[in-house]
Amino acid sequence: MITQTIPISIGKNPTEAVLQTYFMEPSDEFYDKVRPAILLMPGGAYRFTSDREAEPIALRLNAMGYQVAVLRYSCAPAAFPQALLECAAAFRFLKENADEYYINKERIITMGFSAGGHLAASLGIFWNHPLVTNVFHDTTLRPFAQILCYPVISSGAMAHEESFHNLLQKDYDEPQLRQLVSLERQVHNEVPRTFIWHTYSDPTVPVANSLLFASALVNAGVLCEFHMYDKGPHGLATAGRLTRRSDGEKLQPECESWMPLLETWLNSL
Repeated sequence: MITQTIPISIGKNPTEAVLQTYFMEPSDEFYDKVRPAILLMPGGAYRFTSDREAEPIALRLNAMGYQVAVLRYSCAPAAFPQALLECAAAFRFLKENADEYYINKERIITMGFSAGGHLAASLGIFWNHPLVTNVFHDTTLRPFAQILCYPVISSGAMAHEESFHNLLQKDYDEPQLRQLVSLERQVHNEVPRTFIWHTYSDPTVPVANSLLFASALVNAGVLCEFHMYDKGPHGLATAGRLTRRSDGEKLQPECESWMPLLETWLNSL
């Protein structure tokens, strides 16, 4: 296993972001010596990046046969589009170093939880937008697919306001910018195919965020698989004992099936 902490730069400019790698090494005993990869963004309301949605998820994804890199992106007071540019830089790093890390560079998937889901979906939307292309001069940063777990999406009536306060900082009340980061409004037909899951009873990020995004994907002709569980709090991570919170909360056995469902979806790509 190649476990490294790699600083992320945007061009020649260093950032506070790092990649934590969980890359399996090849062996003559393995059929697959080069594997698809997942760039994983934990949640945390753009205030921090959650440990519960980082290494435990990476290890489960390794077991599904994926190389995994966890992006610890910059949070508040860093403001939009800093985290998006770090995400694009991390994605580009994985492509450019695919041979060294035994990655299939044509099958790099983004994945995010909560605010990390907003970040993953942002790259899926803005990979060919001047926000990204004017910085990287690269139009090949489109993820192969994206996985969004109880994502923050909309800055409208169903917004998780803390995430958008932290993301936009002093520009929080600027209408055009709020609309730009309300991702259900920005979907186009070159957004990658998407897997989404959420709970109906999520009290923090309303399930309407995922419903709005799924509807926008359907209207744009983008393939989408969406699973809604009827009960469960926000921030479930695996929903099982592996990621139960230190106070004993965030355990919802009914929702643990999301990972087998994800594996079936991934195997169909």
